[in-house]
Amino acid sequence: MNVEYFIAKRLFTAKEENKSYTKPILRIAILAIALSVAVMLLSVMVVTGFKNDISDKIIGFGSHITISSFSDNQSYETEPIQISDSLYTIILENPEVKHISTFATKAGIIKTNNEILGVVLKGVSPDYDWTFFNNNLVAGKCFNLSDSVKTNKVLISENSAKSLNLGIGDDLIMYFVQDPPRVRKFEISGIYNTAFADFDKLFVMGDIKHIQSLNSWQNKQVGGVEIVLNNFNNLELITKNIYEKIPYNFNAQSIKEKTPQIFDWLDLQDVNVRVILILMLIVGGINMITALLILILERTKMIGILKALGANNWSVRRVFLYSAVHLILKGLLWGNCIALGFAFLQKQFSIISLDPNIYYMNTVPINFDFTAILLLNVGTIIVCYLILIIPSIIITKITPVKAIRFA
Repeated sequence: MNVEYFIAKRLFTAKEENKSYTKPILRIAILAIALSVAVMLLSVMVVTGFKNDISDKIIGFGSHITISSFSDNQSYETEPIQISDSLYTIILENPEVKHISTFATKAGIIKTNNEILGVVLKGVSPDYDWTFFNNNLVAGKCFNLSDSVKTNKVLISENSAKSLNLGIGDDLIMYFVQDPPRVRKFEISGIYNTAFADFDKLFVMGDIKHIQSLNSWQNKQVGGVEIVLNNFNNLELITKNIYEKIPYNFNAQSIKEKTPQIFDWLDLQDVNVRVILILMLIVGGINMITALLILILERTKMIGILKALGANNWSVRRVFLYSAVHLILKGLLWGNCIALGFAFLQKQFSIISLDPNIYYMNTVPINFDFTAILLLNVGTIIVCYLILIIPSIIITKITPVKAIRFA
């Protein structure tokens, strides 16, 4: 054990036994660090949770990457592409690809006796992954699809069902504006609610064969191919890789390219987090500077004695820096307990609820990213330590004779 650490340890042991006037000030400094760390941790956990939840919902309605016809047409009435085994081979040779399925979309109007609602029928194939909708069902169930038999069952959102006053098992009449106009009768198999109102009120999930029939497409003609990846990492790189290998008349777009406004909005949340982190570090740093100066002023006589015994300025400064780190670690411990405890309760019991019409979710989301938590703690220690080096220079101005004489 080095001498500086030993003295700092004894210094704090003495502090615990001594009810000095500095104790409340040091406790306030510890509390400030604890609250600053708690706010920083909660900010990171909430914002990353928010971004992950929104991203998962957008991908749930679509996919990470979409292959479609190379066209300027941005409507839901897309030109068909011809799928083939070679196209599947190109896609599946990438190890990051988790799942692929075909789809098609077509705008339509649902009409009841009292209401009219514009929607988009999204037709999916038998290999579609229903996990996202199964997790968000509020009534009924997802329907099974077959390669040979067309099904009239559909999924509709809870918002749309309430607007149209429809329920499970009810018939749904949808009109398609084309030449000539077409009408299709569906049966509601399930009702979902993702709390993402912009998409919930838009999509009705059905069998792709209906859209192929309405558009007079062949069995191998679809609106596009949806590609789900194992994770969000390297999304742009994988999209570019697939784009370079598919036929020239096909286009590959990532979900960020299809909905840039949403992901730009999500990226803005990172700015808010950075501002909070900087402000909290400033608050914690100022309080630690105050605590360090109090420690130095209270121990002026000890500083003089140490210098008289031959200790150099840096050695004495390290004694007080170790003492300050002790305070920081106490604050970190309490801050982590507060933040992780509250986050756990929120994750388990959804204590704080949100308006889904504004925030696209029913409750405050929490994401436990332990790497980020560890880095935040280590970063706080390093930043606070570096900040404290400057005010500790005051120790170099203290001379042994004056310190011992006037202490």
